[in-house]
Amino acid sequence: MADKTIADLWFDPSCPYTWLTTCWLLEVAEVRPVEIRWHVMSLSVLNEGRDDDPEGDPEGWLWVPVRICAAVARHHGHEALGRFYRALWSQARENGDWMGELTGALAAAGLPTELFEAGQGTDYDDLVRASHAEGVGLVGDHVGTPIIAATTPGGGRTAFFGPVISRVPTGEEAARLWDGTLLVAGVRGFHTLKGVPPAEPQFPR
Repeated sequence: MADKTIADLWFDPSCPYTWLTTCWLLEVAEVRPVEIRWHVMSLSVLNEGRDDDPEGDPEGWLWVPVRICAAVARHHGHEALGRFYRALWSQARENGDWMGELTGALAAAGLPTELFEAGQGTDYDDLVRASHAEGVGLVGDHVGTPIIAATTPGGGRTAFFGPVISRVPTGEEAARLWDGTLLVAGVRGFHTLKGVPPAEPQFPR
């Protein structure tokens, strides 16, 4: 909508801290005129060529959910991708899992469960890489997931990594974090701001 700020969110669906940031952004959309648009990025792509394995994923399992996300976005659009992502983590919290079951999340999001097969091959890898490159191109490959780009009704755009949070602020606290993040990230020449060391994720109920 023309009178809303568009928040383009690039996420790897496997990252718990990214899910907390997403929950915060959903809170922001309740108290500020913000519309979220959903895009996939990939920690597997980000870490290609490294000597170490920061995600501890020698089998390449993290490719599976991002390929499914790319297939959802390709065939059903970004809103369906957002539904699938929310269903995936809502299911995880209900079951006490690290991440939800992919086929069940597709069904909960009202999507064909056959999309699970997209995760088993490489047909959607080019789409994953293209979406990832679009997001990372806004801030650089020295960051991780998530990346947010806020485009105001006037056309101004501010892109940043994070914010990385261990609990989800709600209501006006969520709005203040949004306003402050845009203010800081929008200053020309700004690069990095860090808080205390990360704590274990506190997932909302």
